[in-house]
Amino acid sequence: MNKIKLTLKKPPTVVLEAEVITPDHLVERSNEEIRASVVYHGKRQRRLDDFFDIEGERSDCVEIHGDLHRVRHVGRGMTRGDLTVRGDVGMHLGAHMSGGTIEVFGNAGDWVGGEMKQGRIHVHGDVGQQLGAAYRGSPIGMQGGTILIDGNAGIEVGMRMRRGTIVVGGTARDFAGLQMKGGTIILCGGAEIRTGAWMQRGTIVSLKEISLMPTFAYSGAYNPTFLNVYARHLGTLGIDLPCAEAEGSYKRFCGDRAVPGKGEILIWEPAVS
Repeated sequence: MNKIKLTLKKPPTVVLEAEVITPDHLVERSNEEIRASVVYHGKRQRRLDDFFDIEGERSDCVEIHGDLHRVRHVGRGMTRGDLTVRGDVGMHLGAHMSGGTIEVFGNAGDWVGGEMKQGRIHVHGDVGQQLGAAYRGSPIGMQGGTILIDGNAGIEVGMRMRRGTIVVGGTARDFAGLQMKGGTIILCGGAEIRTGAWMQRGTIVSLKEISLMPTFAYSGAYNPTFLNVYARHLGTLGIDLPCAEAEGSYKRFCGDRAVPGKGEILIWEPAVS
């Protein structure tokens, strides 16, 4: 398959703003046009080929190699295609995206999938803060799509999200689901403190026991039917979400009553063998 390959020559000395590294920008451009694309190294305007060796042209399949932890806005606003990063990547990966797929074989910085609307992001390592969250001053975060994180995540996962699914394979830090308005967050490794603070709607599922604020009320244990749908879908992505009664049940807590909110937190409780 025709593909565009970018290989970082050496890590930039300061932050590199590279919004042009997206299938939408590259798909109709020749190799020369891609190499001449404008990026910003600090406050200086530079060419993309000042930092990357570039192979291929006119494709919405993009592969990037190298340590990109100082490269920001990769995949920003993308609507199509596939983008693969083989190495770490900086902040704002896939922000505002509304289609396509991003896969990272490494770690990613803050604001992964910030305010995304559709598409899928899969990071095989850890991520920073504000995963799938709203930007400061914005009322709505993630509005659709799927984000899969194999490792750990920082604070404020899914802050103000309205729709979509976030799965964190490791542990999430404080304020997971902060001011959540809808959607689903699945915490395979549990979370630290203040989970669901000021949430209005939506569902947080934790497969590990977590501490909850006193503004969440226990409302029984059961096996939600809708989790069967999630289990089938996530199973195709390699994620095991327990939902069979023989395996256990979910303790349901409603809140955050301080708002007051109508969200729910489901905590998995394995059956006693």
